[in-house]
Parts: sequence; C-alpha cells; structure tokens
Amino acid sequence: WDVKAVVVIFLLLLSCMLEIAAEFDPYRVLGVSRSASQGEIKKAYKQLVKEWHPDKNKNPEAEDMFIKVTKSYEILSNEEKRANYDRYGQTDENQQYGQAQQSFRHFHESFYFDESFFHFPFKGSRDFADNKYLLNYNQYINEVVPDSFRRPYLIKITSDLCFSCIHIEPIWKETVQEMEILGVGIGVVDVGFERRLANHLGAHRTPSILGVVNGKITFFHYAVVREHLRQFVEDLLPQRLVEKVTDRNYLEFLNNWHEYNKPHVLLFDQVATVPLLYKLTAFAYKDYVQFGYVDQGLTETANLLKKYNINTYAPTMLAFKENADSPADIIQSKVMKKQIIDEFISNNKFLLVPRLVNQKLFDELCPVKQFHRRRKYCVLLITGEEEVFAVGKKAFLSFASGNTKEVLRFAYVNQRQQQPLCDILLKDRDGPLPQVSVVILERRNAAGKVLYKPVMGGWNGSEEDKHLLTEQLDILQKDPSVLNYDAMLPELNNELASMFLIQWLYAAYDYLTQIGDEILHNNWREMMPLLSLIFSALFILFGTVIIQAFSDSSEDKQSKPKAKEAAKSEDGSPGSANTSSRPPKKNFVEVTELTDITYTSNLVKLRPGHINVVLVLTDSSKNILLSKFAKEVYSFTGSLTLHFSFLNVDKHSEWMDALLEFAQDVMRIDNDEDDAGHKVDYTGYVLALNGHKKYFCLFKPVYTGEDLDSKPSEESGAAAASRSRIGPREEQQGARKPVPRARSTSTLQIHHKLDRLGLWMERLMEGTLPRYYIPAWPGLEKITANK
Repeated sequence: WDVKAVVVIFLLLLSCMLEIAAEFDPYRVLGVSRSASQGEIKKAYKQLVKEWHPDKNKNPEAEDMFIKVTKSYEILSNEEKRANYDRYGQTDENQQYGQAQQSFRHFHESFYFDESFFHFPFKGSRDFADNKYLLNYNQYINEVVPDSFRRPYLIKITSDLCFSCIHIEPIWKETVQEMEILGVGIGVVDVGFERRLANHLGAHRTPSILGVVNGKITFFHYAVVREHLRQFVEDLLPQRLVEKVTDRNYLEFLNNWHEYNKPHVLLFDQVATVPLLYKLTAFAYKDYVQFGYVDQGLTETANLLKKYNINTYAPTMLAFKENADSPADIIQSKVMKKQIIDEFISNNKFLLVPRLVNQKLFDELCPVKQFHRRRKYCVLLITGEEEVFAVGKKAFLSFASGNTKEVLRFAYVNQRQQQPLCDILLKDRDGPLPQVSVVILERRNAAGKVLYKPVMGGWNGSEEDKHLLTEQLDILQKDPSVLNYDAMLPELNNELASMFLIQWLYAAYDYLTQIGDEILHNNWREMMPLLSLIFSALFILFGTVIIQAFSDSSEDKQSKPKAKEAAKSEDGSPGSANTSSRPPKKNFVEVTELTDITYTSNLVKLRPGHINVVLVLTDSSKNILLSKFAKEVYSFTGSLTLHFSFLNVDKHSEWMDALLEFAQDVMRIDNDEDDAGHKVDYTGYVLALNGHKKYFCLFKPVYTGEDLDSKPSEESGAAAASRSRIGPREEQQGARKPVPRARSTSTLQIHHKLDRLGLWMERLMEGTLPRYYIPAWPGLEKITANK
C-alpha cells in the first residue's frame, strides 16, 4: 500500500508540474503569433510593461505578470532561445534539449519554473559548459602559469549569484569557441568556491575577464563584445613577434640565421594584418624560430612572390634554414589550421647544423638515451669564431645537408664560448687532437654522462675528411660499441645571457605599456597620491631657489586677496557657505566630459560608494547648462564620493537610448519614441550613476516658466538658497560676466530646466531617490552620426 501511495503522489506531482510548465507560453503572454517579427514582439512588450508595471498597476498579480512579460521578451528577443523554445518547448538555455526526459536524473530540468514563484532567478549564472574550464588555485599555479609562457590564457571570473554574468554568456561562448581552436587557454574561476584564487588574481568583482601571458595578469576593460575580446587577446601577446617582410628586407631577414641561431618561417597571405593564429604560433615557438609575414597584396612583395613561385590563391608557409635561396620545407592550404602549422613548425625547429648555445638546446637536440630504438647520436664540430674557420663550417654544413638518417643530429660549438666542454672532449688520450675536430657522442643520463669517440685527423672540410666521417658513422650504425670513451660533461655556458639587457628592455617596454593602459582605464584619482609624491619631490629639488627669489613679490600679491576675503567675511555673504552642513573644499566645480576615453574610469570602474552626476546637454545649450549646473551642485563639492561630468547628447544619443532600454523600467519606456515619431529631448536631464552597483537615479527637467531673478516663489527661494552656497568663485564670475537683463525665451527655458536640481541633489544625498538597476553599462564607443 505504501508503494502505491508513493506512486500516486508522484503522478499527481508530475501532472501538476506538467500543467505549470504548459501554462507558460511566451507567445501567449505577449499576445503575439509564432511568426511575429522582432518589431512586433518589442512593441507588444513595451505596451505590456507599461500596463503591468508594479509602480503603476496596484493589482496584486501585477508583479508576477510583469516578471512573466519580462521573461517572455528575454526568450523571444534572443533568436537562439526562441528557436530552442519553438523546437523543444523549453526555455532553460542550460538544458540538454530533446534529451532531458530520457532519465529521471534530468527530470527536474524538463520543466520551466517561473521566476515569480520564488521572486528570484531559479538557476545560477554559471553555464554548464563552463564546468570543464573551472580552475582552482593549484591548477592555476602549477599548470596555467607555466603554460602561459607559450600561449595566452583568457579567464572569466563569475559566481552563482552574479546576475550580470548572464548577459555576457553568449559573447563568452562564441569567443571561447573561436579562441580555443586557435590555441588560447580558457579558464573560469567561480568566486564562491575559489575565493583564494580570485584574490590572488586581484579580481574583486564579477563578472570580470582577464588575460595571463608570461605569468603576467592583465584585466579586460572594454565592453564585452567579440571583436573587443579578440583584440584583447592579440594585445596580450608581446610586440615584435612577427616581422613584416618585403622585397627590401627579405634577404636581411633570412640571412640572420647565424646571429639568431634559428630557422626562419615566412607566411604568405592576402590579408593586410598578420593573422592571430600566426601570432599565437610565433609566441608558442619564439624560442626556436624567427617568424616573418608577407602581404601578397602589396606591390613591394611582387619580386618575393616571383622568386619563390608563390601561389597567391592560398596561404603558403616556407621554412628556411641555412640556405636563403631555397626553402627547406613548404606547405600550402586554403585553411591554415593550428594542427597543420604546429606539425610544420615542429619538424623545422632546428637548423641543419645549429650552434650549441645553452644546455636547453643541447638537451633537445641530443636527448638522453631512453630505449635502444630511440638512440640519438650527436655529431659535434668543435671549431672557432674566426673567419679562418668558415671553410670548415661550410663543409660540415654541406655534409650534414646530405644526411638522411633520423638517428643523427649535427651541431657545432665555439671553443672559446664552451671551453670546459671542449677541454673534456679534446682531452689527450691516444695523442693530441687538433683544435678543430669532430666528435661523435651519445648521452647516457641527464647528469652529463656521455659515450663518445673523436674522429681522428681533425676536420678541415676536405673530401678525405668527409669520407672518413662517413665510414665512422656507418660503423656506428652496425656496432655502437665503437664509442669507447666516456666522460661527465659540464653544463653548457649560456651564450644568450649577453642578450639579457635587450630582453629586459623589451620586457620593460611591454610593462610600461601595460601601466599606461591601466592608468588610462582606471580612475585617475587613484594615481593622485603617487603623482603628489613625485611633484613634491620635484618641488623640493628645483623649487626652493625660485620660491626664495620671488618670495617678496608673492607675499605682496597674496596680501591683497586676503584683505578682500576679510572684507567679504564681514559682509557675511560667504558665511552661509561656511555654515553649510557640507562645506565645499574647492572654490570651483570640476566637471569632466564623459567620452569613450573617460567612460571606463569615470563609470565602469568607479570605486564602490562613488557616484558620478552627469549632466546631459547639447552643443547649443552647453555654456548655459554648465553654468547653471555648477551653481546648483556647488554646495555638494565637499563630498569625496561625488564626481561631476557632462554628456553631449549630440554625440551619444544612442547611449541614452541604450541605457534606458536596458533598464527595463517604466522610466525608459516613457523616454521612447512617442506616437508622433519624435524623439525625447534629453537636454537638461541629470543622471546619478553608481558604476559599482550598476544603478542610476534620474532627474527630469521641469520648466517652471518663472524667472527666478525677478519672481519670488517656493522654487526661487530654494534656488536662491542654493546660490547662496556657491561661494566667492561664483560671485567673482558674476562680477566678471554680468548676465544681460533681456534674454530670449529659449534661453530662459534652457536656464530654468535645472531649477529644481538642488532639491533633487538633497534627496540623492539622503538616499530617498528611486533607483533603476541595469544588468550592464552600455558601451560609449559609438558616436552618433550628424544628420
């Protein structure tokens, strides 16, 4: 009986859930057909939001209906979500569509739970696909940081309670799919589970995106757009990875193999800029290969294309070693995939006869014997750097170029640079060895033990020397025991250590570039203590003499302003400013323009608790509104958490539309186009923007039609009180620039748009203004075209 009861209860719950899931139909909620266009869906959504907004509709069901309307619009306005709903009848983007009902384990994922049931989103912000990229602290330290020296990493900081993270998910998915194919490492850090790693990375808010290259962390500061993220990854890479090659410099580029001791790879393609895949490849193999790029569309590369017979219809890659006239290897493909390029570079990592310049190259070129079938014999030429040894080196290179045996590796060392190694290999056992000799060796262990045999007679590059070396190598293939000497080799000297200064300068340049980028995008006020310290030091070092030279004249000049201030304090006009509850610390209002350059520092990365008060104006009303704005907000400049800016709506009207559109609130619906097709005039609007908490407060100008200079009223009294707090600066401005008595009607209307701003600022400081939250700040990069 108990089992039957459980089954009956389960079936009842199942039927109830199915009824609940069936009840939600976004098309029916918005009242549109399944073939409705995006314009029809948006229009219906706006009308329903006006009707069911809880602030306007006091119906108890208004809040639930408002959430349903918003959820429906979220599904139908996204083509991917709409297609999933039309196909499977499901709305959760994390569902395995069409497969969720195959097992009881996914039973709860088969239904839609309305957000109004719990009054908060049911699912977390982290996407199911992110789970394979999740990082912990040990993984980051032991895997990501070492691997970042050969490929960049793109890491997202998120959490389950981050509602703003949902809005960047589609862009993040597309970027991950593209970057992962190119070889970029991907990581996701969940702050809720990996607080230690988030603090180590310096990520103190979600969502955040950062890049890691060579163990260095760089934060992404721009709008989350696919193109911006792609450019961010490209900017993470060091400069000078790929050299542009033309007819003028290709010989110089290919012939410096001796200086760099590396092969050279040239990519021929039709695009003007170096492909990101090629840059990533150059970064991964920067220690082995020098990379160049040839733009086939330039007239300066015509001779280069003709010389190497390049097919211009498909990208072509050439690998050059010691011979600049003939490539050692070549590939051509319409689509250059990462796997193809990696295999091509791996097969051409070394010159035919590279110079052993450090222990790392020695270990890779002549690896330690592990199995009998994996033996590698190293044929080593010991020579000198002088010009007299050039003939012997050239003959040794000619001999090595004819080698077809995989077990043989050829290299040479400069005796002066690697004297300890050469002293051991040239040790007098059966008789003195020539200073230029060839030694055949096999490494036995990583500690330095080798078996070796010198080729008697030395090496001068003659045909007899070549014949003798060939005989010795043939005997070695049949009988490895001919290597009858053993020794412990010391670690090779690092000949590249002298290039440390150049590498350090390059690294310093990249670091300074990053610092400049951080200063540009972070709030410049955070740099004020450092700048203050620098200028103080300069003042002490260079300003003492100047101050003493002009001390008398400066004292005379300063006495007059002090006398005037004393006289004004007796009149009592500035006294009201000093008795204000928020005494200003400046005698002016600092108002900066909100542009694409200052947007990130003045809004997106604004420090917690700080608010930017932004005046919206036009070119024609700029002077009038800024003067009025300064008077109204002057008494609030003493607050360290308030910043003042202005936005030119002639340039950024689309930003205003986007801000109010994303707010999903009745305030931005009222600002949409009216039935007559006219856009709302935003002139005189004031926005209080909290960049950290992502909300804003809105001041709408209300024209009173009264001239406050002549008609006393309640508003004029408040404005007069506000003007009394402006201080000496405004009085001096008024004395210098008297306002004409006769003004046009348009001037009066613009002047009066900010009449009640002082009262609104009081409510802002008290925290009683309504707040309108948004998921993310819209970008300000796009400038509205002049019509």
